[in-house]
Amino acid sequence: MAVIHATAQSFDRLISHGTVLVDFWAGWCAPCRMQSSVIDELDRELDGKVTFVKVNVDDYPELSRKYRVLSIPMLVLFRDGEAEDVAVGLQSAEQLRKFIG
Repeated sequence: MAVIHATAQSFDRLISHGTVLVDFWAGWCAPCRMQSSVIDELDRELDGKVTFVKVNVDDYPELSRKYRVLSIPMLVLFRDGEAEDVAVGLQSAEQLRKFIG
């Protein structure tokens, strides 16, 4: 399954079902670009068990405000539409495996 780039219109639908890891990021953020490669690796490894969604904070500032994104990369773990946990800063694949559970 491919990583999905959310819009303000698609966000609620994307997080509504199952386990979803949302990556709040920006193109100018070097740690965010490094985080993307880790997320791509986990997306292949977990093969549909988790949905990976990216939100560009520059394109969708309303979502950034809603989830109080003050530093990026910021990862929010949702289960069936409910925010369960938050991780801020670059996370390794091992850290994310534990984070997702």
